[in-house]
Amino acid sequence: MNYRNYLNQENPTVTIDVKGFGTIQLELFYEVAPNTVNNFIYLIQKKFYDGLKFHRIIPGFMIQGGGSQAEACAIKGEFKINGFNNPLEHTRGVISMARTDDPNSQTSQFFIMHGNAAHLDGSYAAFGGMTQGYDVLDKIASVPRDIRDAPYDAVIIEKITIDTHGKSYQAPVCHQGR
Repeated sequence: MNYRNYLNQENPTVTIDVKGFGTIQLELFYEVAPNTVNNFIYLIQKKFYDGLKFHRIIPGFMIQGGGSQAEACAIKGEFKINGFNNPLEHTRGVISMARTDDPNSQTSQFFIMHGNAAHLDGSYAAFGGMTQGYDVLDKIASVPRDIRDAPYDAVIIEKITIDTHGKSYQAPVCHQGR
């Protein structure tokens, strides 16, 4: 399902300030992936992402950030191949959680879709969508990068803030054994 169907003024609103590029705004969709949203909000409120980088950039596909040496709990992936009904499609502007081959390895890394990627649907936990900043997304996606898709010049997340519109969200439920 297209993420625009989930936009709602009551959704938590995320603002990502990217140094030298501008601001991206997104809404998070609790009804689509509740524990993933809880995890992202929890990390934002701890200022986990402030100063981190978009470390992997693939034009026409996605920009990925949020990797850190700091510990973050692994959460169960909220997507179809993991037994969870998540109908959100990986289209331009969708935010989703990165993971390893283990479907329960989502921690802090996220990616924002620069293009459409239907092959990710049902295999990654999409949990929100952009409302503003497509020009910023395009500028980030166009930076020169090396053979591993890492930008030559750091693309820094100055800070990420959250407006929960007065609602409270729980800490994430960590996956057992992590």
